[in-house]
Amino acid sequence: MSLLLYKMTPSNDLIFLSSMQTIAAAIVIGVILHAGNHLACDFPKLVNSSDGDYNMFLKDDFGAKKPSYASLARGAEGVTGILMVIIMAVAFTLATRWFRKSLIKFPKPFDRLTGFNAFWYSHHLFVIVYILLVIHGVCLYLVHEWYKKTTWMYLSVPVLLYAGERALRFFRSGFYTVRLLKVAIYPGNVLALQMSKPPQFRYKSGQYMFVQCPAVSPFEWHPFSITSAPGDDYLSVHIRQLGDWTQELRRVFSEACECPVAGKSGLLRADETTKKILPKLLIDGPYGAPAQDYRNYDVLLLVGLGIGATPFISILKDLLNSIVKMEEQADSVSDMSRTSDLSNGSNDTPSSNKVSPKRRKALRTTNAYFYWVTREQGSFDWFKGVMNEVAELDQRGVIEMHNYLTSVYEEGDARSTLITMVQALNHAKNGVDVVSGTRVRTHFARPNWRKVLSKLCSKHCNARIGVFYCGAPVLAKELSSLCYEFNQKGSTKFEFHKEQF
Repeated sequence: MSLLLYKMTPSNDLIFLSSMQTIAAAIVIGVILHAGNHLACDFPKLVNSSDGDYNMFLKDDFGAKKPSYASLARGAEGVTGILMVIIMAVAFTLATRWFRKSLIKFPKPFDRLTGFNAFWYSHHLFVIVYILLVIHGVCLYLVHEWYKKTTWMYLSVPVLLYAGERALRFFRSGFYTVRLLKVAIYPGNVLALQMSKPPQFRYKSGQYMFVQCPAVSPFEWHPFSITSAPGDDYLSVHIRQLGDWTQELRRVFSEACECPVAGKSGLLRADETTKKILPKLLIDGPYGAPAQDYRNYDVLLLVGLGIGATPFISILKDLLNSIVKMEEQADSVSDMSRTSDLSNGSNDTPSSNKVSPKRRKALRTTNAYFYWVTREQGSFDWFKGVMNEVAELDQRGVIEMHNYLTSVYEEGDARSTLITMVQALNHAKNGVDVVSGTRVRTHFARPNWRKVLSKLCSKHCNARIGVFYCGAPVLAKELSSLCYEFNQKGSTKFEFHKEQF
């Protein structure tokens, strides 16, 4: 869903996700080795030690009477250790893909053990684990000097960093007060939220922000790609219902929405004039994502699967705004030159020569290709206005858009011949695609990505092409391997970036 969707999108979300999985696996291995060593080695060795060895080495630590295995396990160190293992096992289990994405179905009321909420709240049990870990470290069996019980020292730094980050987010979210301007619920269970932009909120296209709705949960923050352009006077996000939190969010906003006006897209709508009070929203951000560096490339290839198109909508709007500004500046300079020529004849004044290079800001990106692949025809309603605006205002042909509908047979198939004919006739006559309802022609089935990259190689020789992908992991592997393959062949270089959910 945009992200996250529960997508995590730091600068490189794949590295972030892999690191978290590696850390989790390391913790599991460490717990097994540590707890297993105590329970299977240390405790039995102590219980079965000879009386002579016990009286000589261990009597001062455990008392005159040799402890039993049960008494060791019932001690403060044993109880805290066992409780930590149980809590971490619960958090680890609920964080697995099967539980987090509700792939396992339980009857009520046990169905609450699955879903993102169960994962989210179980991970906050780490507070109890840290408390138990401090107690566990203080009650060491063979160490009595306080300065040698260093567990609290190692925990203090990460705890302070975490507390500082949470405090920063708390105060910053209160600093960024927003009010909802428009709400729309589209086909495909997509919720579009348009809100006021705080004056201090600065972001780049492709970045994301965290959103909290107190009416749903006063504690949960979820990341979503920003679909508005930096030059817009509002913020917008598009959220697809993919989990329990987004499902509840859609329900809360649908109660505040009204039926759409005739001719307007969207199933339900609401704005500031709606009689019902819109739920409150808090935001935190912005945060970096791979797509924010799109201006560093000569050519862009933007690939979005379903709701994965969200970060690229902001990029398209930002590119369009830059194109319009450049054309306005060029017209302004041209008008000034003509005025100067009329007033001074053919003599060029120094002032006119100075204004031109300052006002005209070159756009490094010469072309952008946007491929949107989706299974649902109703998905095209999400960004219909943006696509029509780009098609209408991009007179220079900088942005090229392609819609692909995978739930229909490919264009060469006999079963899709009729709809292809009707589509072509209507697009030629009215300039509108019958499938998407936009000016962008819709293709059927999936794109041939090898042909797409080959065409870019031929058209943009020696160019540096940024390939940005947002969607399911399957296509990411194919695009990554194709970029590597084409980089070995020719002078055109592809740099692949991805966000996954």
